[in-house]
Parts: sequence; C-alpha cells; structure tokens
Amino acid sequence: MKTESGTSSSLHKTATNAGPIRLQHKESIIFLSVAFIAFILIIFVKADLVLISFRSMFTAARLFVKAPESLQAIFTSEILEFWIGAIYLCAIPLTLIVVSGNKFRKRADEKNKSGKTELSLGKISFRAFMRHSIALYASAVIFILYSLAFLAPFIAPFSPYDQQDFLVTAYQPPFARLQALVLKQAKTLAIPLQTGSGLSVELANSLIGDFQKLKTRNEPNTVRFINEYRIAGDQVIYRQGIRTKSIGITELAGTGKTALAGGEQRPDFVIERTFMFGTDQYGRDILSRVIYGSKISLSIGFLVVLISVSLGTIIGVSSGYFGGWVDAAMMRIVDVLIAFPPLFLILIIIATFGNSIYWIVITLSFTGWMGVARIVRSQVLSLKEQEFILAAKSLGLSNMRIIFRHLAPNTLTPVIIAATLRIGSIILTEAGLSFLGLGVQPPTPSWGNIINEGRDSLLNYWWISTFPGMAIVTTVVCFNLIGDGVRDALDPRMRG
Repeated sequence: MKTESGTSSSLHKTATNAGPIRLQHKESIIFLSVAFIAFILIIFVKADLVLISFRSMFTAARLFVKAPESLQAIFTSEILEFWIGAIYLCAIPLTLIVVSGNKFRKRADEKNKSGKTELSLGKISFRAFMRHSIALYASAVIFILYSLAFLAPFIAPFSPYDQQDFLVTAYQPPFARLQALVLKQAKTLAIPLQTGSGLSVELANSLIGDFQKLKTRNEPNTVRFINEYRIAGDQVIYRQGIRTKSIGITELAGTGKTALAGGEQRPDFVIERTFMFGTDQYGRDILSRVIYGSKISLSIGFLVVLISVSLGTIIGVSSGYFGGWVDAAMMRIVDVLIAFPPLFLILIIIATFGNSIYWIVITLSFTGWMGVARIVRSQVLSLKEQEFILAAKSLGLSNMRIIFRHLAPNTLTPVIIAATLRIGSIILTEAGLSFLGLGVQPPTPSWGNIINEGRDSLLNYWWISTFPGMAIVTTVVCFNLIGDGVRDALDPRMRG
C-alpha cells in the first residue's frame, strides 16, 4: 500500500522529468527540421550538379554493360565522390522524413496507451542516451561533419587542388574577396574524347562530357584572378602582383555591360570570389581543403575502428570460449604486440610497404585490436559459466551458434564503448602521421598534412594550420563525449 508521501514523491519525480523530456523532444524536432531544410536547399542550389551526377551514373551503368573497358579507361575516383554525394544528398531527407514520422507516431501511441509498458534493454539504453544532452549535441556535430565529408564535392567552393594565379591568391587572409576575369577559353579537358561511331563511343563521350562538367563544378570557362583592373577602349588592363598585363574584351566571356554587383558597378565578365578560411602558399582555398580533408580523417577513423574492433572481438571471443592452448597462444600474441611500441611498428610497416591510404588503414587496424580482444575475453570468461550458456551446451548447440547467438551479443556493451572512444584517438594518430609526412601524401588534403604545410608560417599566416587544427579538436572532443554518453546509457549503475 502506497503512503501519501510516497505518492507525492513519485508525482514530483514525474513532473521534474517531464520538463527536460519535452525540451529534448522540441530540440530534436528543431534539429531534424533544420537538417531537412539544409539538405533541400543544397539540392536546389546545386541542382545542376546533382542531375549531372545521376545522369553520369546511369550512363556509366550502361557503358559498364556495353563496354566495361571503356569505362575503366575514363573512370576516376573524383567522379565516385560526386556519385556518393548525390546519393547521400537525396537519401538523408527521405531518412529524416521517416525518422520524424516514426517519432511522432510513437509519441502519439505513448499518449494513447494507459499504464506503463515494458521496454527492452535496448530501448531503455537508447532513452538513457537521449537524455544525455551533451552527447546529443556532440552527435549532431558529428553528423554535420560526416555530412560535410560526403557532400564535399557539392559544398566546397573550390577544388582542393586548384593552384590558380598564386601571385594573386597566395596567403590571402580569411574572408578575403578577390576579383577575377572570366575568359571565353574553356578549361582544359583532362580526358580526350573518343573517336569512332557506335553506342559505346557515344556513351563514353557523353560520360566524358559529364565528368568534365562535374570536375569544373559546371563552370566551363577559365577564370583569371587579378588584383585590380581598368578598361581602356577595347582592352582590359589588369594587375597580378607586380605584373601588369592586358587582354582584349573580345577574349572575355560576357557582353561587357556594366551592372551593380557587390555594391559596385562592374562589367559582367568580372566576378568576385570569397575565401572564407583564406588561402595557403599555393593559392588553394583552405575551406575546401579542410572539407575534403574531413573525408580522409573521418573515413580512416571509422574504417580503422570497424576493422580493429571486429578483429579484437573475434579473437577475444575465441580465446575466452575455447580456452586451453588456443587461449594461451592468442594471449601471448596479444602480450607481444602490446609490449611492442605501436608507433615503431607503424613506421616499420610504412617504410616497408609505403604510405598509401590503404596501408595506413591496415597498419592502424592491426595495431589497435589488442585492447578490445582483452576486454572481450574477460567478458566471455565470466559469461561462459553462466546458466544460459551451460543450458545451450546441454541442448547440443554448436560452438558457432553459442558464440554468435549468446556470447557475442552480451559482450557488445564494452565493445561499443571502446569503439566510440577509440575513433578520436585514431583520428589523432592519422593526423600525427600526416603531420610528420608519413601519412596521406600531398596534394591529397588531410587535416594533418594541412597543419604540416602551415607550421613554418604559423606566426604570419596562422589560418593555414588553425582551421584544420580546430576541426581535429572538435571531432575528437565530440567522439569522446559520445563515448561517455554511450557508457552512461549502457551501464545500469550510471543510468539512474
């Protein structure tokens, strides 16, 4: 029988929790709405590139069926980035609609149902994580960073490899605005058109044209950055650094009509570009390089953790379950690898096989699974003597069924926590290797090598290293906060 004080205490606790729950529901709705609107705006603003991406994707599929050797000759990884970005750009709004619909439907069902309903352990843990405000904010930041990485070809204002007119564009501070002349001259076609006739040649040339439009961001004309200009008759006299040159108006794109743009009158063959994060010593846009660098750092962190956690889980479960000589052999291997300095082992592998992205992923993966293996082994040693495991053995279930059906799912809690906390350290390790020149090699942008490029001029041109450094700090801190939130949500003692 409940006392009056017990009932009032329960009602007070319910009323106390109702406020934060409603606030978090409103915040989640706001975030989903803002994310949906942002993706829709990107689709409308970059509609031409999105349509070209899907058109080239279908053309490539037809060419693969008709003449796969022709597709192999013209295919580049840069085009694959546009395809992935276009699919992601269209898939996320649909996903947000489904998530919002499910959220409203579940909330309506909860209001209609009377009394309390039993929740599974997963739902209890998820609700506990959703009450962790700091972890939710960190998850939102990580979602934004991964979205920037996927949408880099559509978001980045310039190509990260452009070294155009560095006499004008080099070492420009943040928010620098530079003028440029638009020439009638088309940008160089990197892939020559194929000669001949037939469907395969038509598809290949169509694909080459789409590839060129995507690589130039659908801006076919050459752009020449200038410090200043003046029109003298049918000539445009402009200055680039200490050099003064002239060009005929007939060689410029446009009619030469003057219009108000950017608060001043200027002809239509003059455009203005803004470098929000400034430029480096080669005139490359830092913002574009940081966005493209996020693809390298975030993908390496995710892949390395996925491989190392999977490998550590398999070895830990096998060692703890089978025991005997299997356990002894595997744990001695773990002891040797843990005792060996990981950085020294990484340097040996890179020096032997080279420092490509694939070798960096493999190296970091096979030097980071030992801790996970030990954690999983300790969990399995305590679980395999439990009654449900003994009952499964007495029923004659196979070892593989016991491992994958009963043991592995019950060891996921420490594995998930270790994975979320390890992503940040992997990103730091990759950035450190790139900073030392042992990771991703220039001109491919990575947060670490961008910092390395600006370290010699840090006092005078601070923005080159500062912005990628801020990106690394933000990413690592957010992953650590998510790891703390997951740990609190999965631990019944921390759940409250």
